[in-house]
Amino acid sequence: MSAPPVSGLPAKRKIGKSSLASGAFWTMMRRVVILAACVDVLLFILFSILESPLLAWLNVLGVAMYAAAYALIVRRANVAALVLVWLEVLGHAAAGTLLIGWESGFHYYLLMFIPAVVVSSSRGWALALVSALLTFYLGLDAVSRAYGPLTPLALHGLVTVKWINVAIVFAMFSTLARFYVGSVLRAEKRLHLLATRDSLTGLFNRRHFHALADHVVARSRRAGDPVSLIIADVDDFKRINDARGHDAGDKVLVHVGELLKNVCRDQDVIARWAARSSSSCCPTRTQQARRLPRSACARSPKRRPCRTQPATSAAPCRSVRPRFVPANRWQTRSGAPTVRCIAASPKGAIA
Repeated sequence: MSAPPVSGLPAKRKIGKSSLASGAFWTMMRRVVILAACVDVLLFILFSILESPLLAWLNVLGVAMYAAAYALIVRRANVAALVLVWLEVLGHAAAGTLLIGWESGFHYYLLMFIPAVVVSSSRGWALALVSALLTFYLGLDAVSRAYGPLTPLALHGLVTVKWINVAIVFAMFSTLARFYVGSVLRAEKRLHLLATRDSLTGLFNRRHFHALADHVVARSRRAGDPVSLIIADVDDFKRINDARGHDAGDKVLVHVGELLKNVCRDQDVIARWAARSSSSCCPTRTQQARRLPRSACARSPKRRPCRTQPATSAAPCRSVRPRFVPANRWQTRSGAPTVRCIAASPKGAIA
C-alpha cells in the first residue's frame, strides 16, 4: 500500500506557480512516490509469503503506477502525476479492504487525504473533497461488511497486515507533518528577512534599526555605558547614478555595506539608513567609534566610482550616556562630508 499525495488536486496549479512552495512541494512528492513504491515492494513480498497472489500482484501494479507518476513529475506533468497517485491509493485501499476485510487496515490510508486536502485547497474545494472522501469511506465500510472478505487470510496473517499498515500510516503522517512544519518555518524565516533586511545591501532596514537601537540604548543606559551613532553617506551619489547608471550605484551601496559589516563588531547594529546612507549604532566610546569609518575607507580597493575623502575630514563622532529616547526620535545633523559621524542624543546631534 502507499501514501496519498500531499495536497488536493485543485490547489496544485497554484502551488506549481508559487516560487516559495513549488520546489519544496515537488521534492516532497518525489520522496512520497519513492517511499510508496518501496512500501508496495515490501507488501508484495509479504503477500507472497501469505500465499495471496492477487494482492501480491496488485502491489506490482502499484509500483508501476508510482514509477509512471515519478516520470510525470520529472517531466513537470504535475496534474497527471497527482491523478495517478490518487487513483492508486483509492483503488489499492478499496481492493485490499474488499479482498481481505475491513480489519486489514487498508482503509487507514484514505484518512491521510484529509489534512493534505484541507491545508492546500480552498475552503469550497476542501469541503467538496472531504465530503466525497467521507462518502467513499463509509461506502467501502458498508460494502466490505455486506459481502465479507473475498479472499480471507488466516488470523495471524490478517493481524500482521493490520499492524504493518498501521505502522506505515504512522510513519507517513509523521513525514507529512514534518514537511508542513518545515514549510511553515521556511516561510516565516523568509518573511522575517523581507521585513527586517534591505533587499539590496542585505543590511537591516531603517524600521528594524529603530527597534534594535532602542534595545542598545536601553541596555547602555542600565549599564551606564556610552552609545555612538554613525551615519556614513556616499558623496556625489547622484552623479554616480547619472554618469554610470543605477546598476553602478547599486554596486556602490552594496560595497559600502560590505565594508561596514567587515569593520563592525557583532554587538554593533548596522542598517541602511536612507537611499545613499548607512548607519551603525555602537555601544562604545567616541575614539573607538571613530575608527570604524576610517577602517572602512582603508579597506576599500575602489577609488571610482565610489570617491571618498580621507577619514580625517569626517565630522566628529561623539558618544553620550543617553536617557532612553526611541530611535525614531533621534535627530541627525545634515552636512556635506563623505562620512559623517554623529552621536545619539535626547535633544539631537551633538556638535
